[in-house]
Parts: sequence; structure tokens; C-alpha cells
Amino acid sequence: MSKGPARWLLLAFVAAVAVDLAALLAGSETGHRIAKPLLMPLLAAYAAYAAYAAASGAPRPLPRLLLAALLFGWGGDVFLLSDAEWAFLVGMGSFAAGHVCYLFLFRRARTSPALAAVYGAALVVTVVLLWPGLPADLRIPVAGYAALLTAMAYRASGLGLAAGAGGALFLVSDTLIAAGVADWPQPPVPDFWIMLTYTAAQYLLVHGVLRQPVRN
Repeated sequence: MSKGPARWLLLAFVAAVAVDLAALLAGSETGHRIAKPLLMPLLAAYAAYAAYAAASGAPRPLPRLLLAALLFGWGGDVFLLSDAEWAFLVGMGSFAAGHVCYLFLFRRARTSPALAAVYGAALVVTVVLLWPGLPADLRIPVAGYAALLTAMAYRASGLGLAAGAGGALFLVSDTLIAAGVADWPQPPVPDFWIMLTYTAAQYLLVHGVLRQPVRN
């Protein structure tokens, strides 16, 4: 799946992730601002080439919803580089649109009712705990986004272990962001952990989708 141009694009994505994470550890805002906007375009390009390099040798189109989800993720990445509240809301809206794309992409996945209960309980507990610390005007948008993200993570589990892990890591990444907004105690260099889990999540979702029959 990663032969030819796809292999080099995947290596470029991994290199951009490494640069971004190193910049965050070093406290280089400039490095982060340069590397972060490159991540999703590189991953989308990798996915496009990988889709056309199926093991059978027969070309297969990249699912359009996957491409849209990654491009909305890119929009969220760019807007969240700003500290302004309006940019946070627009970025969250862009990620939400990406989750809707993933949900449509995962619509035929077979999922576990028991796992639905686990994700549902996690959503309720997280929102209840975060609610008092969130700014009043962000409470409802964050709760709505959390519900959409949790639904995406749950549905991703129906595509197998890789996509399921990707959905769960996306949930971890965005929970870290919400905890920061609510002024909860943060781990050292929180942006490092946010980006590490986020980039791993997006790659695992792409990997899980590309292993499935083509659906749009």
C-alpha cells in the first residue's frame, strides 16, 4: 500500500510530525507554525497515492469522504494556531465537519453495543467534569462537539483495531485540549501530547479506511 510515491509521502508526513513534535518540545513556536499546516495535506496525499497502489494492482479511488475529513482536519489545525476564541470555535467547527465525514464513511461498520455503553458513559462523565471549568459561552459548543467526536470514535471501532485505536486517540487528544480550556492541570508540554495523539489518530483512521472496500 505504500510503494512508490505513497512511501515517500508517508515518510514526508512522519518527518513533518517529528519536526512538529520536536519544535513543541523545544518551545519553538515558529517550528510548530511551519510544520503543523503541512501534516494533513501530506497525509491526504499519501492516502490518495496509497489508494491507487492496491495490492492487486487495480486502481481504486480514494474515498471522497476520507479526503474531506482530512481537509477539514487541516482547517482545524490552521485555525487552532490562533489563541483567539473565534478561531477556536471555527477550528472546532472544522473538526466537527471532519467527524461528520468520518461518520458517513463508517456508516456500514458493525459495532459493539457494549462499546457504545462505554463510550456513552465516558462522554457523560467527561462533559459533567469539564462543564464547571469551561467558559459559559463555550459549554454547549464543546458538549456538542464532544458528542459528535465520541460517536465518530465509536463508529470507527467497526473498521477494526487500527481505526478503533485512531478514534480513541482522537478522543484523548481533544479531551486534552478541552481540559486545557477548562484550566485543568496539564501534563508537561501539553501541546506535545495533543499533537502526538492527534497525528497518530489521523494516520490510524486513514490506515483503517484504506483497508476497507471502497465506499463513498
